[in-house]
Amino acid sequence: MSVPKEEKKAKKEFVFPLKVLFEDDYLAIIHKPAGILVSGNSFKTIANALPQNLKKSTQPDVTTPQPVHRLDYGTTGVLLVGKTASSIRALNKLFEDKEIQKKYFAVTIGKMEAPLKQERIIDSEIDGKEAITEYKVFKSVVSERFGFLNIVILRPKTGRRHQLRKHLASIGNPILGDKEYGKEGLILTGKGIYLHASKLLFSHPFTDELVSVTDKINGLRLPTKFSKLFHNSK
Repeated sequence: MSVPKEEKKAKKEFVFPLKVLFEDDYLAIIHKPAGILVSGNSFKTIANALPQNLKKSTQPDVTTPQPVHRLDYGTTGVLLVGKTASSIRALNKLFEDKEIQKKYFAVTIGKMEAPLKQERIIDSEIDGKEAITEYKVFKSVVSERFGFLNIVILRPKTGRRHQLRKHLASIGNPILGDKEYGKEGLILTGKGIYLHASKLLFSHPFTDELVSVTDKINGLRLPTKFSKLFHNSK
């Protein structure tokens, strides 16, 4: 991603409160809610809401805060942001070198072959490029509508577009609410996709401290809609 230049003209601010999970003079980690784009041509994006939610850096290369990776429109969870030009470059490099560990939770459809809490790997290519996802089934329940529903822990080792969604669909267990890769007749509408970016872990590129941030919602590591779904499944 390119480093944004400071804009000389003040542009209209997108007023949208964000929950800040971690912040210092170089970077920040925020909670991305569902139903909003991270960036793009739209006015209503996380990128446009960042300046009013974050403290301005005191570093000489301060720039407009910028997300350094993407989460899909319907995905919730931790989003990493650079606040200086050098930080944006350094964080991009950490992603390129696979030195940022990410953890997700998803709800998948159908009986899964993986034994409960035993780690498995999906390594099918995406768009002709290497793509690796580690996963394990955390919990499974019988569902009258979907056959089985599962809470799955995911750790992507590469960062391909829609990697988790494509990988889970490739083994016959698409993410609940995924209209693009889901199973016909089993698309849950009106609730969004059941995918949550739970945790980021990396070495701070300027302080060398270990940064470990978990996005807990109301003190819980799973979004409420996940818990409600499993509580109500029969």
